[in-house]
Amino acid sequence: MTNASTAFAEDAADHAVALLIDVCRRISTADRFVRAGLWPVKRDCPLGFKVGRKRVGIVGLGRIGLEVGKRLEAFGCSIAYNSRKKKPSVPFSYHATVLDLAEDSDALILCCSLTEQTHHIINKDVLEALGKEGVIINVGRGALIDEKVLVQFLLTGDTGGAGLDVFENEPDVPRELFELDNVVLSPHRAIFASESLEALHQLVFTNLKAFFSNKPLQSVFQIE
Repeated sequence: MTNASTAFAEDAADHAVALLIDVCRRISTADRFVRAGLWPVKRDCPLGFKVGRKRVGIVGLGRIGLEVGKRLEAFGCSIAYNSRKKKPSVPFSYHATVLDLAEDSDALILCCSLTEQTHHIINKDVLEALGKEGVIINVGRGALIDEKVLVQFLLTGDTGGAGLDVFENEPDVPRELFELDNVVLSPHRAIFASESLEALHQLVFTNLKAFFSNKPLQSVFQIE
């Protein structure tokens, strides 16, 4: 089996970081505010908060997670991660459990695969550990999060915000999220760009050619 993440890891990381910036800086909220003609009238668009120097926890430090970390280092963020095992060559801090990671993070970015072990890995306990100002970004799979619990935490203000590219029952999205200014929604598009699709085609051709030539495959499947 092969993995396509080498073709789109950078694009997925761009999307994850963009969601984090949007949630924190309230960019989509500000866009709606201006388009609705409220700027001359209300002049009090909701304030955002800074991204720089945040403590960011990455769940799943595969190719996408590594690219996310590299980008956020440029913002001066402190990066930590949880993965199936510690990666000795990685400069980021390792946490053995997601609960421990959440306790030490201002934001969590989910980049891991969906397995029996990771189903609802973000639950009530993790969200409580993350805190009222914590932000959740998900570019992995919807069922990594207990969606009903997250919705309740967002509605009650017990979670600071969320940027969601994936959902438990796509394309159905909880309607309660539609009016929340601290939530940014995306229709499972994190990996899609014209360049990433071309790279994916090339990767498939390269792996097929290598397989039928008895040569090493370029991207062997691994669960992070």
